[in-house]
Amino acid sequence: MFMFHWPWLCLLLPLPLVVRLLLQKSKKSEMKTTPELRFPDLSPLQKAFPGHQQKGRPSDWLFLVIISLSWLFLVLAVMRPQLVDQYSQIQNEGYDLMLAVDISGSMQALDFSTKAKIISRLDVTKEVVGKFIRERQGDRIGLILFGENAFLQVPLTLDTLSVDYMLNHAVPGLAGFGTAIGDAIGLGVRNLRERPEGSRVIILLTDGMDTASSIPPLEAAKLAKQYGIRIYAIGAGKNGPVPFPDNHGGIQIVKVPMDEDLLKEIATITDGKYFRARDQFALQDIYDKINQLEKTKSNVRTYLIQKPLYRYPLGIAVVLLLILSLFPFYRRITYGI
Repeated sequence: MFMFHWPWLCLLLPLPLVVRLLLQKSKKSEMKTTPELRFPDLSPLQKAFPGHQQKGRPSDWLFLVIISLSWLFLVLAVMRPQLVDQYSQIQNEGYDLMLAVDISGSMQALDFSTKAKIISRLDVTKEVVGKFIRERQGDRIGLILFGENAFLQVPLTLDTLSVDYMLNHAVPGLAGFGTAIGDAIGLGVRNLRERPEGSRVIILLTDGMDTASSIPPLEAAKLAKQYGIRIYAIGAGKNGPVPFPDNHGGIQIVKVPMDEDLLKEIATITDGKYFRARDQFALQDIYDKINQLEKTKSNVRTYLIQKPLYRYPLGIAVVLLLILSLFPFYRRITYGI
């Protein structure tokens, strides 16, 4: 977007005209009070100074145009034209959200598929959680991926695009085929405990039972409670037999158990909430509710990234003034003045 930093300086544009009118008035007043000497015959003077007989020469008009353009571009330079490349709104009182996402082998289950599309639990999670991440501008968001082991994939950051990118490139089974819910919570607590109180939140999404934690999940939840960290636990998928891809490109039915009682207790201990998502629409609704529960304060600061353009009209004005400096030589050569 193009704009001027000091647009009110355009009032300087008519200044030379105003000065000229004032000078003409002062000259007229002086002429009224000064005795006049009338010359009886001007023809000898016109013969003596032939160059002054040509009124309205093209060079005079050109001189007037160039000096007017010079003043115009000088005023434009003083007005400081600039190009606003982009602006970003940063909310200065955000939350610290640690997203713990299960990427164990069971997240390949296809029970979130529709008649139009076959899609796994993890693919739906990427779509829904990615939308949630992009809407949390001004919050510090971190990403923990866990299976048999828990890894801090992205530390707390305001760069939500990076968090979304890393989540979209997660692969089922990358962290092992087990489920370490307790380790994921413990890793989240370790990264949130130094953050300001009242803003610490873990959003835990899993589809199974704890099978590989070195830290018992309830002990990790109590530790989170000690540091004032709320946990929103989400159970994703159907409990029991679900369609699952086999190694030959087909589909088989596999039983995937889920420990809902454990997730409910984790949420209760930390003053959070438990949600159950049996399909894509339910999962989307859950993250929308969390988005409203942990609403960022609306104190916004706007930063403009500006590119100054004053050098261009200033450069044109300098070139025109250099051309004006050549006019005395032009008149001397052309008219002998």
